Amino acid sequence: MGLGRFIQREFSFVRGNYLVLVVSWILMDMGMEMPVPYYQQYVDALGGSVFPMALGIIGFANYFTMAFVAVPGGFLADKFGRRWLIVTMTFGMALSYLFFALAPFWQLTASWHLILIGTIIQSLCLIYQPALFAMVQDSVPPENRGVGSSLINMIHGTFNTPGTVIGGILVVSLGLIAGMQSVYLIVLTLFIVAAIWRLRLKETIINTEKMRFRYFISSYSQAIKESLRVWKIVPRTVFWLFIVQVITMFTLALTNVINAIYARDVLGIAQNQWFLVYIPMLITMVVASYPIGKMVDKIGMKLPLAIGPVVLVVSMFLFISGNLFSTMVSVALFGLVHLFIMSSAMALSACLVEPKNRGKISGGVNFVGYILTAAGMILGNFLYNLTPQLPFYLTIALVIPTMLIIVFRIPEPKREDRKY
Repeated sequence: MGLGRFIQREFSFVRGNYLVLVVSWILMDMGMEMPVPYYQQYVDALGGSVFPMALGIIGFANYFTMAFVAVPGGFLADKFGRRWLIVTMTFGMALSYLFFALAPFWQLTASWHLILIGTIIQSLCLIYQPALFAMVQDSVPPENRGVGSSLINMIHGTFNTPGTVIGGILVVSLGLIAGMQSVYLIVLTLFIVAAIWRLRLKETIINTEKMRFRYFISSYSQAIKESLRVWKIVPRTVFWLFIVQVITMFTLALTNVINAIYARDVLGIAQNQWFLVYIPMLITMVVASYPIGKMVDKIGMKLPLAIGPVVLVVSMFLFISGNLFSTMVSVALFGLVHLFIMSSAMALSACLVEPKNRGKISGGVNFVGYILTAAGMILGNFLYNLTPQLPFYLTIALVIPTMLIIVFRIPEPKREDRKY
């Protein structure tokens, strides 16, 4: 079989809304990863070094705000449709990056406060996430969900790689402050283009009522009730999957908040080398995305879900006392953790939850997961200030309950149980 025919057969589902989202992700992912390697050091340079909990506070505000909008986001996505939320909030996210670029000019208070404001605005706009996840599930055929989910991760890896390199080169060439300002202006431009492209999306939920701003407030209590009620009708497996997902989000937050600072101050990795650490991770995600997706579709969902936490333990041990090379390997394995858990969890949830409830389930996962991520950010920053290695050891310890739940509470769904 020729390569062209193979690609046509395996990726024929990439059309319509899914194709529009893929193109917009390419644009957004190219930009989103650009500031990541030096974001922590950027905050540190804008007053974070004077106030050591700055990273934790920004991370807490980020995810607490995302939790606040997660439940109404899922409710609104199911009741009023996906498209309006996705398109409008993508424009809002684009404009939030102005605060990141202008932060060094802020003089009324500490400069990192403007990053805090921009982060909160950006998090409010992420009310569209449940709508986005639901639209992906609506648009991908059941037999392609593993590959469809992994394709998203492959796009992240493919187009994050040049973003990381470009961002790193700009920072090394222009200096930390000017380089990061240039990076954020580029990110803003790419997001605006992506938002314009997303105007092509077609609604996947038929509704008779138009979205209005008052729904964000008036529907909150109803959204909470509906999001709680839906857990009574979904299979028990979905609940245990929810527990695994939110524990994982908390676990990853513990180290994500301080890994760049730890690498610089504890491991002694030079600032101009740190961005290189991300390149093997992104390449690994590109190479591994398709095989992991096929594993989910052909072998099952439980095995890759169980592999993810094991890989996380190996990654953490390599990072704790690593050098530049072992840190590269550690971060690459960390990328595989996302692939294994995200691909299997998305496919498992999609086959057990009917379309009209997917937004609410996604919103519920995000609500609790973001609260725990916010707590993980604060705790990780606090533990780092006590003993730098503590966040990594706690991450390793939390793998134990996660694995017990996966092994004993999440069965591989039989074919007849895969209803959607």
